[in-house]
Amino acid sequence: RLREPERPVDRASDADIVALLGGCCSARDRLIVLLMARAGLRRGEVAGLRRSDVHLLASSRELGCEVARAHLHVVRRPDNPNRAVAKSRRQRVVPLDFLVVQAFDSYEFERMRVPAAAGSDFVFVNLFRAPLGAPVRLDAVNGLVTAACARAGIVALHPHQLRHAFASNVLDAGGALEEAQDLLGHASVTSTQVYAHLHPARLRAAVDAVPSPR
Repeated sequence: RLREPERPVDRASDADIVALLGGCCSARDRLIVLLMARAGLRRGEVAGLRRSDVHLLASSRELGCEVARAHLHVVRRPDNPNRAVAKSRRQRVVPLDFLVVQAFDSYEFERMRVPAAAGSDFVFVNLFRAPLGAPVRLDAVNGLVTAACARAGIVALHPHQLRHAFASNVLDAGGALEEAQDLLGHASVTSTQVYAHLHPARLRAAVDAVPSPR
């Protein structure tokens, strides 16, 4: 059976991500971008994220979770009202860095100013347009990225390019392909290889590291 080849997706550059964050108009939108660019979440995983999935304390044992330090759980829920579904059926844990934790704190203050959002367990809800408090839709994630790119004056990015950037940065920083595989939630390492947009400097370093024969 013939298989249609996957269309290659380029990674977003670090400079584009910084510009994209500068083009965001709210703490909510900046957090959405950071979760894709710094934690590798798909847009469906972002839109389907529940508040109970996010553990930001140094210890989460009181929540019944033995994973240490800040992290989130990606859980597949096919019945989400906004139709946001995690692609993989396997649950995974994604560590969060200091930038993402700070962004969560900023967003929480912004969200607290909208009373209609208080009753929702979804992390990302409508704060600026009706219906207030409803979980954000998938097309809203695309829309906020496109609008932020326009304000930043950069070529429009697709949310998936931010996930590619995360995987590439993990590998460029010395992470193993298997580590990137677990972080991205891939069942097969061959799926992860598509995300390996290695920086040319890393390729040069790999060649330079090969010892010369005597």
